Amino acid sequence: MKVSVLTSFLHELLCCPGLMDNEDIGVMMQGSSMVKVRSSRWQKSRSLRLLEDGLTVWCESTKRSSKAKSQQTFAITEVECVREGCQSEALRRLSGSVPDNQCFTVVFSGARKSLDLRCHSADEAQRWVRGLRFLKHQVASMTQKEKLDQYPAGINFQYNRDGKMTYDEVKRLLQMINIDLSEQYSRNLFKRCDRSGDGRLDHSEIEGFCRELMRRPELDAVFRHYSSSGSVLSIAELRDFLGDQGEDASLKHAQSLILAYELNDWAQKNKFMTQNGFAMYMLSLENDVFNPSHARVYQDMRRPLAHYFISSSHNTYLTKDQVTSASSTEPYIRALNQGCRCVELDCWDGDKGEPVIYHGHTLTSKVPFKEVIETISQYAFKASPYPLILSLENHCSVEQQAVMAKYLCTILGKKLLSTPLSDLLLEELPSPEVHTLKCTRAHTHFFKALRLSEKHLQTTFHPELSALVVYCRSVPFRGFENARKLPPEEMSSFSECEAVKLIKDSGKLFVRHNSRQLSRIYPSGQRLQSSNYDPQEMWNCGCQMVALNFQTPGEQMDLNQGRFLPNGRCGYVLKPSFLCSSTSNFNPENTGGGPGHTPTQLTIRIISAQQLPKINTEKASSIVDPQVWVEIHGVAIDSAKNKTHRIDNNGFNPRWDCTLSFQLQVPELALVRFVVEDHDHTAKNDFVGQFTVPFTSLRTGYRHVHLLKADGSSLSPATLFIHGSILTQIEAKPSWISLSCNHEAHETH
Repeated sequence: MKVSVLTSFLHELLCCPGLMDNEDIGVMMQGSSMVKVRSSRWQKSRSLRLLEDGLTVWCESTKRSSKAKSQQTFAITEVECVREGCQSEALRRLSGSVPDNQCFTVVFSGARKSLDLRCHSADEAQRWVRGLRFLKHQVASMTQKEKLDQYPAGINFQYNRDGKMTYDEVKRLLQMINIDLSEQYSRNLFKRCDRSGDGRLDHSEIEGFCRELMRRPELDAVFRHYSSSGSVLSIAELRDFLGDQGEDASLKHAQSLILAYELNDWAQKNKFMTQNGFAMYMLSLENDVFNPSHARVYQDMRRPLAHYFISSSHNTYLTKDQVTSASSTEPYIRALNQGCRCVELDCWDGDKGEPVIYHGHTLTSKVPFKEVIETISQYAFKASPYPLILSLENHCSVEQQAVMAKYLCTILGKKLLSTPLSDLLLEELPSPEVHTLKCTRAHTHFFKALRLSEKHLQTTFHPELSALVVYCRSVPFRGFENARKLPPEEMSSFSECEAVKLIKDSGKLFVRHNSRQLSRIYPSGQRLQSSNYDPQEMWNCGCQMVALNFQTPGEQMDLNQGRFLPNGRCGYVLKPSFLCSSTSNFNPENTGGGPGHTPTQLTIRIISAQQLPKINTEKASSIVDPQVWVEIHGVAIDSAKNKTHRIDNNGFNPRWDCTLSFQLQVPELALVRFVVEDHDHTAKNDFVGQFTVPFTSLRTGYRHVHLLKADGSSLSPATLFIHGSILTQIEAKPSWISLSCNHEAHETH
């Protein structure tokens, strides 16, 4: 017996009353009148209501001038988090004048502005906060199997009295499981399945619609290759497939996958996996190209701080460029929630004795130093338990330095590391774990390690502020010979140009320097638009704090996100061993042999893509012409990229079957970046999506690559389907054969 995955899900949605049993969801569906807040002066009435699909919130306003109603919606999938109380800048400035428990903020992924709201009662605000969090949790955390079995989608869609569904009902239900089809494709498919021609589908017609929609010939081919019957995989055949994938090939693991992903009761009971169950498994995050065991902290965290790459932000307070944009606490929240472990505060004298943070001598707005420290205190350790470094660029007078010291001590309290962890003379920096454990024992489970760095831009320092600098004392760099004599707690900052020159002229010495002491790299002052430099060059020589403008999306931030994807996204990634020795002979400019040299062939077969979004949404007839680039970012000799041919007019299910091969000499430093573009004959290709993963976290076999938007947020459900193979110099040739396509000549950066 074969059961359609989507049909089963639709049945669950139509028959389960779950959402309507939730009182919070009931209030949201009835709708609430609120006040949208942007400032103390800008406050407008809004009506918010959760639509029947359980995934969309309708926000309605009345324009005074025309009295015409305007609406705006947002999807639960767009919500990054919901903050209770006055936790945004706009609401914080109203604190005291409005009840804190009546306010909340909806924070969105990507560039969309947050939504600050004030309800008319604390109970109503709580119901919306709980309801939004509940829906977000349900959508984000459940597996496809759990969605089918338990998803509490008691929405008001029902079969009509004759047991049929209209196109609009089917389309909205598809969106519930993140299937967003082009209007033309879905309507044509609906018409083909509507055999009666009455504009509605009965149960059997819906099953046909779903079967056609979910058809993946390339997945079917993999399934048939391992299935002797062609209709099911036995537990032994599934085990063989897992072995070829390089995974746990035990019968126990194979059975656990059948229990988790097989939807057919008969097949599950008899330890078989059907084609639908196999598709569910292959589409799950468990089969992602990124190694799931690296999604937790798995590296040794007992090494000195200098042995880690540390996720670092430059001009953290800026929302856009460094000339005219706004300064805000919001970028600190976003950076810290991404696992950033070094944030920058440019401190200047403000009015009424209160220091402020902004990009000095520019038109950027100012944000109070106190508000930034309050924000950091609240969000410092939500995404990562490991030490956070505050890089203070101090332009303040001695008097306002005293105010800074007061806020650091009173707001951060015991979270701030103000004395050495040991009375012994340091031979090397402490480890992230030792520091975290010590603070946990000394205070409470919630107290950790904020570290302070100070740029010596003033000739006079207030002693209370200087006393807070313990392990990251910033000193000018006066050559590697002099640096060897410095204690390990002293660090230097380098502009990108200075760092590149040192790498070119003295790469080996820079590697040795970075094995013991911290180096912070920052963008050139000429980058007025807050653009970023290539961080890979700096990582190649072991620089720990390679600071980037987190507010500026693009290739450089893609690489940063990929670099810190593993180790639980905690912001600390252990450097390769050849970058951690004070006697290392590794030279990033010459890797024809020696430490880290492991000749490796990476072969990526780009098979297909699924549900790539339209780029030109203004033109209804516009359809994506996708092509895929695979890029290697590593030492200079490894850096390369290659591409598939383009597929015309198909973003829903393009298929390439194109094999790209790369030769790597230092794979431990390499990042692999998958980029999808919309080919354009007359102009630069449009960016569609990307995903960047460290070579050491890349899984071989048949995998799905879950694409991200330019701002780093999910592009779900857009994916690439690939097959990867890795061959080192000492291994035998692989036994599988891939088809290769004709494509343009291999290119290097």
